[in-house]
Amino acid sequence: MGDFFDDTMQGLLEAVEIERGEIPLVQKEDMPAPTFTAYDKEKELIDEIIRLRKAQKMSQSQLAKLTGNKQQAISRIENKEHSPSLKLFYSMVRALGYDLEIVKEGKV
Repeated sequence: MGDFFDDTMQGLLEAVEIERGEIPLVQKEDMPAPTFTAYDKEKELIDEIIRLRKAQKMSQSQLAKLTGNKQQAISRIENKEHSPSLKLFYSMVRALGYDLEIVKEGKV
Protein backbone atom coordinates (compact mmCIF):
# COMPACT_ATOMS: atom_id res chain seq x y z
CA MET A 1 0.00 0.00 0.00
CA GLY A 2 1.05 3.61 -0.33
CA ASP A 3 2.80 5.80 2.22
CA PHE A 4 -0.44 7.66 3.00
CA PHE A 5 -2.17 4.41 3.96
CA ASP A 6 0.81 3.26 6.03
CA ASP A 7 1.02 6.60 7.85
CA THR A 8 -2.74 6.62 8.46
CA MET A 9 -2.70 3.09 9.87
CA GLN A 10 0.32 3.92 12.04
CA GLY A 11 -1.52 6.99 13.34
CA LEU A 12 -4.61 4.94 14.16
CA LEU A 13 -2.57 2.30 15.97
CA GLU A 14 -0.79 4.98 17.99
CA ALA A 15 -4.14 6.62 18.85
CA VAL A 16 -5.34 3.29 20.25
CA GLU A 17 -2.11 2.90 22.24
CA ILE A 18 -2.49 6.44 23.62
CA GLU A 19 -6.12 5.76 24.57
CA ARG A 20 -5.06 2.59 26.39
CA GLY A 21 -2.31 4.49 28.19
CA GLU A 22 0.41 2.46 26.49
CA ILE A 23 2.10 5.62 25.18
CA PRO A 24 2.68 8.24 27.88
CA LEU A 25 1.55 11.78 27.09
CA VAL A 26 3.24 14.87 28.42
CA GLN A 27 1.43 18.22 28.42
CA LYS A 28 3.56 20.94 26.88
CA GLU A 29 3.80 24.16 28.85
CA ASP A 30 3.71 27.67 27.39
CA MET A 31 1.38 26.66 24.59
CA PRO A 32 -1.77 28.70 23.77
CA ALA A 33 -3.90 25.54 23.82
CA PRO A 34 -3.31 22.19 25.51
CA THR A 35 -0.73 20.45 23.36
CA PHE A 36 0.46 16.93 24.01
CA THR A 37 3.25 14.84 22.57
CA ALA A 38 3.94 11.14 22.87
CA TYR A 39 7.26 11.23 21.09
CA ASP A 40 9.63 13.05 23.43
CA LYS A 41 11.42 9.85 24.52
CA GLU A 42 11.74 8.62 20.94
CA LYS A 43 13.24 11.96 19.90
CA GLU A 44 15.71 11.81 22.80
CA LEU A 45 16.81 8.31 21.79
CA ILE A 46 17.25 9.26 18.13
CA ASP A 47 19.20 12.37 19.15
CA GLU A 48 21.48 10.12 21.22
CA ILE A 49 22.02 7.83 18.21
CA ILE A 50 22.99 10.89 16.14
CA ARG A 51 25.35 12.10 18.86
CA LEU A 52 27.04 8.69 19.15
CA ARG A 53 27.34 8.31 15.37
CA LYS A 54 28.92 11.74 14.97
CA ALA A 55 31.24 11.21 17.95
CA GLN A 56 32.59 8.15 16.16
CA LYS A 57 32.88 10.16 12.92
CA MET A 58 30.62 7.60 11.26
CA SER A 59 28.53 8.63 8.27
CA GLN A 60 24.89 7.73 7.77
CA SER A 61 26.03 5.54 4.87
CA GLN A 62 28.43 3.63 7.11
CA LEU A 63 25.75 3.12 9.76
CA ALA A 64 23.30 2.01 7.08
CA LYS A 65 25.77 -0.55 5.75
CA LEU A 66 26.40 -1.94 9.24
CA THR A 67 22.66 -2.33 9.83
CA GLY A 68 21.81 -3.69 6.39
CA ASN A 69 19.80 -0.61 5.42
CA LYS A 70 20.01 2.28 2.98
CA GLN A 71 21.43 5.69 3.89
CA GLN A 72 18.05 7.22 3.08
CA ALA A 73 16.39 5.11 5.80
CA ILE A 74 18.90 6.33 8.39
CA SER A 75 18.37 9.91 7.21
CA ARG A 76 14.57 9.65 7.56
CA ILE A 77 14.96 8.31 11.09
CA GLU A 78 17.47 10.98 12.11
CA ASN A 79 15.21 13.69 10.65
CA LYS A 80 12.30 12.23 12.65
CA GLU A 81 10.37 11.58 9.44
CA HIS A 82 10.05 7.88 10.25
CA SER A 83 9.99 5.86 13.47
CA PRO A 84 12.39 2.93 13.38
CA SER A 85 11.23 -0.54 14.28
CA LEU A 86 12.66 -1.86 17.52
CA LYS A 87 14.74 -4.30 15.46
CA LEU A 88 16.28 -1.49 13.38
CA PHE A 89 16.80 0.74 16.40
CA TYR A 90 18.57 -2.10 18.23
CA SER A 91 20.76 -2.83 15.21
CA MET A 92 21.74 0.87 15.10
CA VAL A 93 22.65 0.81 18.79
CA ARG A 94 24.71 -2.37 18.35
CA ALA A 95 26.45 -1.02 15.22
CA LEU A 96 27.60 1.94 17.32
CA GLY A 97 29.09 -0.43 19.90
CA TYR A 98 26.38 -0.13 22.54
CA ASP A 99 23.60 -2.28 23.97
CA LEU A 100 20.15 -1.64 25.43
CA GLU A 101 19.06 -2.26 29.00
CA ILE A 102 15.64 -2.03 30.62
CA VAL A 103 15.82 -0.28 33.99
CA LYS A 104 12.99 -0.09 36.52
CA GLU A 105 11.47 3.39 36.50
CA GLY A 106 12.87 5.58 39.27
CA LYS A 107 16.23 3.79 39.30
CA VAL A 108 17.81 5.80 36.51
